[in-house]
Amino acid sequence: MTDYIEYESTGKPHPYHLVRPSIWPLLSAFAAGLLAVGGVMFMHDKGFAVLVLGFLAVLACMFFWWREVVFEAVVEKAHTIVAQIGFRFGMMLFILSEVMFFVAFFWAFFASALYPVGGIWPPEGIHTVNPFDLPLMMTLILLLSGCTVTWAHAAILQGDNETFVSALKYTVILGFCFLGFQAYEYYHLAHDYFGFKDGIFPSTFYMATGFHGFHVLVGTLFLLVCWKRAKAKHFTKESHFGFEAAAWYWHFVDVVWLFLFVAVYYWGGSAAAGH
Repeated sequence: MTDYIEYESTGKPHPYHLVRPSIWPLLSAFAAGLLAVGGVMFMHDKGFAVLVLGFLAVLACMFFWWREVVFEAVVEKAHTIVAQIGFRFGMMLFILSEVMFFVAFFWAFFASALYPVGGIWPPEGIHTVNPFDLPLMMTLILLLSGCTVTWAHAAILQGDNETFVSALKYTVILGFCFLGFQAYEYYHLAHDYFGFKDGIFPSTFYMATGFHGFHVLVGTLFLLVCWKRAKAKHFTKESHFGFEAAAWYWHFVDVVWLFLFVAVYYWGGSAAAGH
């Protein structure tokens, strides 16, 4: 990993990674835009096909772009120690941007809860969720997944690839379990509690928890790719930033859910309703 790579741009060895021209950043921007437009249209009872097409386009861009990055790391060995420092700063800034993304939803929820229209929160007629029922089990699933991904990190640092693969597998399974329970929860909430358009409480609830669920899906797919790469022995104890980035993202997802559980499910829901 410390070997310098010789690039045609300078003709001299250096530790920096100069990326070749790629179409995937541009296509990813178009795919993300298509997904956003489809999401807005879907919220107005139309455009479901656009939403699905945008989601599939984003997945395709993720696959082909990540494949290029894996090729650079494994075959070209272009990800030197110096290049990895840049990756780490980039991932930190990305997670910071995600923090601010969720701050907007928490701001909307607290603004509505602390200064409710009509002076009542939750709004009259809203049947809130018991946080110590299914939400608590979902919390335990995510906390357990945080333990297994930390276990995987400890294993790769020790060079134990077999344990690393097993721990990653358990983390991916737990991620999909969480998504399954959230889909089950949404189905029953929409039929027995409150719909998506039944007022400010459902709007802030579904936006915050729904976008978190989307991040769990992204994080699970991220870890699934790492699991496949781990089986192919792409990671070593000296070079495993791809997994490390996924682990950072997963811990971020865990922490956001803890805030959602305390603020949205407990404080702003069950406790505020006097349950």
